[in-house]
Amino acid sequence: MNRERFRIPVTFTRRRLLKALSAAGAAGITGAPQLLTAAEALETTSVRLTSDRSICIAPMLVLEELLRAEGFTDVHFVEIPASVSPALANAGVDFHSMTPWWLATRIDSGDPSRRVTTLAGMHIGCFELFAREGIRSVADLKGKSVGLQSASPLLLSLMAAHVGLNPKEDLRWVTDPALKPIELFAEGKIDAFFGFPPEPQELRARHAGHVILNTTLDRPWSQYFCCMLAGNSEYVRKYPVATKRVLRAVLKAADFCANEPGRAAQRLVDGGFTPRYEYAFETLSDIPFAKWRDYDAEDSIRFYALRMRDADMIKSSPQKIIADGTEWRFLNELKRELKA
Repeated sequence: MNRERFRIPVTFTRRRLLKALSAAGAAGITGAPQLLTAAEALETTSVRLTSDRSICIAPMLVLEELLRAEGFTDVHFVEIPASVSPALANAGVDFHSMTPWWLATRIDSGDPSRRVTTLAGMHIGCFELFAREGIRSVADLKGKSVGLQSASPLLLSLMAAHVGLNPKEDLRWVTDPALKPIELFAEGKIDAFFGFPPEPQELRARHAGHVILNTTLDRPWSQYFCCMLAGNSEYVRKYPVATKRVLRAVLKAADFCANEPGRAAQRLVDGGFTPRYEYAFETLSDIPFAKWRDYDAEDSIRFYALRMRDADMIKSSPQKIIADGTEWRFLNELKRELKA
């Protein structure tokens, strides 16, 4: 496996990634080899994907042998911290797990260098909002301090607007990583904290605060994807067969995480993606990875684009976002092939 390093310093190593993924073929998740026609031959055997420490993108981290089973021989992982990956343009990345609100922002920008094509939903849930005693809802956050360490303020801003708050004026944001917002919350120095795995697992282990919103469980957020697979638009256009095979590998990896969370969690620990098996297992057990079969990916883009436009975060209509930045034919074909 080859690896390209983004300019931001990271701590992963080639050895760790190989250790996490090399056993995938023996795990029984690759499936039987397929006999391919000439029309199904790969246009390229190279693919570049991102990897980071986000436990919730586990399907992207147990993927290499599945990609090799699809015919890819040159698999690159670009290692980028989760907190900055949404800011990527096309820095040598062909496929990336992204949230629908970040996708809407990128598509709305109209910048050709930032063009992405949304291909499928990966899972719902994973974000949780913790608060100190006396705070029971998002509406109660008016005038309160809210910390974020890895998460973007976009989703919480939408949640605040959804209950009638002005996120810029009614919330006091604590987002500087140097201040360690998660520590400030655990020490009782700020009122709330919004994060995704492994941050919620750490706060629960430390008995810090209580959860007032969980996007896996609480409507309307639980009805829509929070992580989706996006491809570099140029790659998707030039290599449709390769794109479909990458998506098939991702969906199979999602099923593996759903069906065998213990084994998937151990791979994340062995690979150095997270130091705590119990955090990984809790995350993979709680997130419904198999929901890619049931939820409507286009509806998720529409839901977030509409709320972002209403909140003046984007200018484009949901219809334009969908027309300019989505392609569902690969997903629809694979749902039939994988008997979803």
